[in-house]
Amino acid sequence: MTKTGPAPLSTPVWDPVTLWSRPESERAGTPLLVLFHGYMADERDLMGLADYLPEEFTVVSVRAPHAEDQGYSWFPLSRDAGYSVEAVVDALTPLAEWLDAIRAPHSSVSLLGFSMGMGVATSLLRHRPGDFATVVGLSGFAVPPEGHPFFQDEALAGQQVPFFWGRDQADEVISSSMVEYTHRWATSTTRLTKVLYPTMGHSISQQELAHVREFLTLTVLNAPSGGTGGS
Repeated sequence: MTKTGPAPLSTPVWDPVTLWSRPESERAGTPLLVLFHGYMADERDLMGLADYLPEEFTVVSVRAPHAEDQGYSWFPLSRDAGYSVEAVVDALTPLAEWLDAIRAPHSSVSLLGFSMGMGVATSLLRHRPGDFATVVGLSGFAVPPEGHPFFQDEALAGQQVPFFWGRDQADEVISSSMVEYTHRWATSTTRLTKVLYPTMGHSISQQELAHVREFLTLTVLNAPSGGTGGS
């Protein structure tokens, strides 16, 4: 039998699998962009976006914690029996703590999520409204909070953080009810830039990436000093 020592004084910070666009020695002082992939994907899925984004950013792509078929999931789908707001919060609380642990060397932190990853990015923004320079959501949704205190929407409305939301109106993956909720949430709590991309489907287009690049340049690289979301 292996003996165990005393219980740790605090829970260790979650250490996810990640891919980085530059070595640790070159990250200090750069703005950080954190990527969150969609359902049944992994950290490699979005990393190719880094080539289309402003080179000033350090980009890190994070693997979700739960194995799901050939990929990974952040939390159960809303139609699954295991879904609840508590399940979402339980999954994202360690992620928020991990972001706290890595943000210090960077001039700012921004978030980008695709599909379920947009639910992750927007939920983290709502949890820590003053922590992020800007957020990008692609073909995804925001999580209905059902009154959970993790989601600080009233405080977020006072911050007016820039939020880019790109989607195709014909995207059949995200339900119309979730789109309607996300639109109500985004218009009431963020400084929203919403763009529709016909024929894109549930994906990311070259035109959308060009717009995301412009958005990040405007809201982070060219933002007035002292703006929202410092480190």
